[in-house]
Amino acid sequence: MAKKHEKHDHDHKDGANGKGEHSQHFHAANGHGQLGAISVGDTAQAGSPWGTSVAITGVRLIDGTGTDPIERATVVLDGERIARAGAMDDVKIPKGALVIDGEGMTLLPGLIDCHVHVFGQWGYDLLRGLMTPPSLSLLYAVPNVRATADAGITTVRDAGGCPAGVKVAIERGLFPGPRMLVSVSFLSQTGGHGDNMMPCCIDLGDNKLPDVPFGVVDGEEEMRHKVREILRAGADWIKLCTSGGVLSSADSPHHAQFTVAEIATAVYEAGAQGKRCLAHAQSNQGIKNAIEAGVASIEHGIYLDDEAIEMMLKRGVYLVPTLKAPQDVLDLAAARPGLLPDYAINKSREVMSTHRASFRQAVEAGVKIAMGTDTGVGPHGGNARELGLMVENGMTPMQAIVASTRSAAELLRLDDRLGTVAEGKLADLLLVQGNPLEDINALADTERLALVLKGGVPLRSRLATSPARVAAGV
Repeated sequence: MAKKHEKHDHDHKDGANGKGEHSQHFHAANGHGQLGAISVGDTAQAGSPWGTSVAITGVRLIDGTGTDPIERATVVLDGERIARAGAMDDVKIPKGALVIDGEGMTLLPGLIDCHVHVFGQWGYDLLRGLMTPPSLSLLYAVPNVRATADAGITTVRDAGGCPAGVKVAIERGLFPGPRMLVSVSFLSQTGGHGDNMMPCCIDLGDNKLPDVPFGVVDGEEEMRHKVREILRAGADWIKLCTSGGVLSSADSPHHAQFTVAEIATAVYEAGAQGKRCLAHAQSNQGIKNAIEAGVASIEHGIYLDDEAIEMMLKRGVYLVPTLKAPQDVLDLAAARPGLLPDYAINKSREVMSTHRASFRQAVEAGVKIAMGTDTGVGPHGGNARELGLMVENGMTPMQAIVASTRSAAELLRLDDRLGTVAEGKLADLLLVQGNPLEDINALADTERLALVLKGGVPLRSRLATSPARVAAGV
């Protein structure tokens, strides 16, 4: 259990705060015991839940920039923001602050997943979809975002299916979850990856909530109207399906979809309102069409080649690889035989090795990479498994962490407030047992996540509840 210290003989530098109080210390677990539980009640409310500034000391600090870690660091939080961060000897701890001893642990920025579907339920169960009312689908988002936050993912970009109301509900504190950017709808051509018309002539897209516009569109003028409609519904990003996919029944990952002119119309309309586009793009031509038309990120990028990579480098387009998505499909097929249609299993097997080879090629060429998982295809809360796959397929652990923090924040244009541990930025932080530079899979083990902070407030904690501050002279 975390331990309260009545006397403090630590050689910290105390800054005056005019309150005449000492710092209050307690320990995080360092492998010698089980952590207790701290209240995570009103996770959306800004400010420190401890009623004082907080200093996390003795940690290995990975700040998200890619520079070497500081082996013994202190990070001071003032409300929802980072006040100071650096080597222990260089950072003063305010008097009256709560001090968390993170000896043997690593502190790093909260992870950012740039491709999730919080409405998705692992299983791709068509019968379940037919029997689920739209209102129930909406409520499933509540445990899904909670599982995401518990896994150390403090910011997500939902890549289609989620109404803006879920984002607003989290912001208003109705239930806990990560920061959200939403695409609201998938945009697809008729017969494309986002067209939910099944072979039996039942359209599973007919049961959408009223604030999730129908996304099947053909032609430039229809595209212009539909993008405006989706932006009206509160979208932060516009999601385009510029190729076929694995789980769609009527197309192939090799097929390009939408013309360059249709995609460019969406890019223009989004840009007119300060927004950008992401492209589900698996086929080689679908990738190139999306890049030529001006999208900001390529999702999946299974069939890259040298020309596509050169286009990405020239235009600064990000790759969001989602390496775990095909594996999640095959894991489901093994766990629940007979559930998935054969075409989905076969396409997953077909693309997996090419997908990983394309990712390695992109990493070697220096393409900008931002972490994304396609979670919803797989179980919510397993997001950080993506980092292990990134390391298995060509990245160093530090590169995978940067892709999941600073680079992801840059893609989402949130890097002025998120993505690195720096003074003035929001205190979205992870405290994890061990060293993820030696074992990247530590980040995927929720039992090793001691603390997940969003704006200085715990989304998940295995630290002991803090007592009142100790008065001067004790």
